Amino acid sequence: MQKNHNKKMSLTMQIMIAMISGGLLGLALNLWFAENSFIQNFIINGLFNVVGTIFVSSLKMMVVPLVMVSLITGVTSLGDINALGRIGGKALLLYLLTTAVAITLALSIAVTFDPGAGFEMENAQTEFAAGEPPALSKVLIDMVPTNPISAMAEGSMLQIIVFALLFGIAITLTGEKGRHVLNFFNDLNVVIMKMVEILMKLAPFGVFCLIAKTFAGQGLELLAPLAKYFLVMVAALGLHAIGTFSLLLSLVGRLSPWLFFNKIRAILAFAFSTASSNATIPITLRTVESRLGANNSVASFTVPLGATINMDGTAIMQGVATVFIASVYGVDLSMNDYLTVILTATLASIGTAGVPGVGLIMLAMVLGEVGLPTEGIALIIGVDRLLDMIRTAVNVTGDATVTCLIAKSENALDETIFNDPQAGLLENEAEDVDAEQNSLLDNEK
Repeated sequence: MQKNHNKKMSLTMQIMIAMISGGLLGLALNLWFAENSFIQNFIINGLFNVVGTIFVSSLKMMVVPLVMVSLITGVTSLGDINALGRIGGKALLLYLLTTAVAITLALSIAVTFDPGAGFEMENAQTEFAAGEPPALSKVLIDMVPTNPISAMAEGSMLQIIVFALLFGIAITLTGEKGRHVLNFFNDLNVVIMKMVEILMKLAPFGVFCLIAKTFAGQGLELLAPLAKYFLVMVAALGLHAIGTFSLLLSLVGRLSPWLFFNKIRAILAFAFSTASSNATIPITLRTVESRLGANNSVASFTVPLGATINMDGTAIMQGVATVFIASVYGVDLSMNDYLTVILTATLASIGTAGVPGVGLIMLAMVLGEVGLPTEGIALIIGVDRLLDMIRTAVNVTGDATVTCLIAKSENALDETIFNDPQAGLLENEAEDVDAEQNSLLDNEK
């Protein structure tokens, strides 16, 4: 089986290796070259910053046209307009449910391990200015774009979703003339997905530079005073991502969690590297459709909606951070306070959707509701960048999970694709899977 050694490494494996090696290099640069001006200016803030920023920008470049075109083709493929309302209702309910479970789980773990116990505030930053959250009425009003072109230029995701839904419905109701327009969007969708595949092949370089730059600036010394908080947060995020979503997939969807997580590795790597659910939309859409078998009619709606309002990872941060700050300031929270945190964080996941710095705004709202000082947010900012990367990975896992569950309930999930390890792989990757399986068989013999 010598020929197997000549096979190219799979893209997913390349991305994982790039992520690990970038992290190790970043930590090494932080430990040994933190004072070296050449390394800092020309390597970290030069090469790594330029390549990483270009990579994220290229992903964001694809978001608006992909969401717009994919959603229009998805709506028209439904045929039944009533199905759109049903899918939307299920998506909203599931996203709110998983967010409520996430915040409840986070509070339970945080109360058990008390991450704020013994924390020293002597040298901690204590000033933080929280932005004002928008009123729910304003969020609802702003969902309808006064200028759809401006909404696309600004990347206002909820406005883009609303306009694309209306446009797709109009095409469906127009009849024969609408089909000519639809044919154009169907062809355009294929072209845009091909662009996404091209970007995915360049991903290892972008991921390596993003991770290396992040870890070069976020050294391990930042974790020392907040180690317990960091570990409790990671444990809560991991338990929700693996435990909650696995239970939903196996009990509600009757789908294999192992296959699911194996197929979304690329999504997780992209989300972790970019710390942006919106930037990961092109990869998430392609993966849930081509790798997991969800029909575009469902995925085109649930994925961009989830990237906008699904805040599971952020909700977990609300829970752990609230308990941490309360412990540091010596405030005892009652059961009513905990229930208030759950309700506020769940509803705020919609009310603050699409607002820059949404995580900190939501946390400020939660702290205000239970009488804790918002200045306490400053205590955790030092490690928030690393945790934000993990939170984003949890969020996109929720987007993919909900998409599969809704697609299954709508008979819009091709389980043949879901259960096929090779389905939806990029060019040469199917051969890589065969090579790996043959290699395992040879070793067993």
